[in-house]
Amino acid sequence: MHLKTFTQTFACDGVFVISRGARTHAEVVTVEIGDGDIISRGECTPYQRYGETLDSVLVQIESIREAIERDISHQELQNLLPAGAARNAVDCALHDLAAKKAKKPIHQLLGLEKPKSLTTAFTLSLGSPESMYENAFKNATRPLLKMKLGGDGDIERVEAVRSGAPNARLIVDANEAWNVAQYEKMVPALGRLQVEMIEQPFPAGEDSILAELDRPVIICADESCHDRQSLPKLEGLYDMVNIKLDKTGGLTEALALDKAARAAGFKTMIGCMVATSLAMAPAIYVAQNADIIDLDGPLLLAEDRDNPLRYELSTIFPPDPALWG
Repeated sequence: MHLKTFTQTFACDGVFVISRGARTHAEVVTVEIGDGDIISRGECTPYQRYGETLDSVLVQIESIREAIERDISHQELQNLLPAGAARNAVDCALHDLAAKKAKKPIHQLLGLEKPKSLTTAFTLSLGSPESMYENAFKNATRPLLKMKLGGDGDIERVEAVRSGAPNARLIVDANEAWNVAQYEKMVPALGRLQVEMIEQPFPAGEDSILAELDRPVIICADESCHDRQSLPKLEGLYDMVNIKLDKTGGLTEALALDKAARAAGFKTMIGCMVATSLAMAPAIYVAQNADIIDLDGPLLLAEDRDNPLRYELSTIFPPDPALWG
């Protein structure tokens, strides 16, 4: 077996803005594992919020090169690297490798049902009420819109989006930007505007206050939920968890987290970073039973991989094996 790692940059379709900043490109790490005849791939997006960079992820993967090149198992990988972007890229490449070696689709190897097409949210980046209205109006025929919020002015933003897309289902993501006063002001207004879910209103580590607050709208943990070890401290605070492969450290833990979260009474959301079809493909298998699906990363890009996922408006179809799995 041989391992190859490299970085790639894909242009966004415009500027994508959240409460922590803006980006014009998706910078990803690609992992290739092969034996000469077969090449498998995985992708991850390092996230500075968790102290990750392109270089740090490459160093993490390089640190286990010997284990990978002697044909590491998924369980060994869980023990060698922590949950995060580096493990995700390797884990997904190993799943792709197993499918290609066996000449079987990945769902058969994992004992899963054949994947079906799904409806994904489409994300509106943070902006002025006027710009978010325009974006909502342009995407008003999509069934589910996700809004990035940022604190002051959020009610006006949601009102503008609701006006621009009166028939769309709405969910919102504060990306840890709210305080208690803002929460108490916004939640009743968002309920009136038929917002179905609020994602990560408070900073991770400062969200214990949710135990004392009313939750008339579903509250979803994102930055507060990484893997199964996160679940005990979320009980009584959140109604839903957002599962992202770059947080769980790959498909292996993502599937386990999905099962454990449901057993603990949480609803599940399957999310993503701004990334290519190669990053979305494994997540489709976790998303089959999710309550909310947010796998629109490629829709936010101006360019994508060869053999990309097929999207029809907001319907996402399972990957072609030429892409992954």
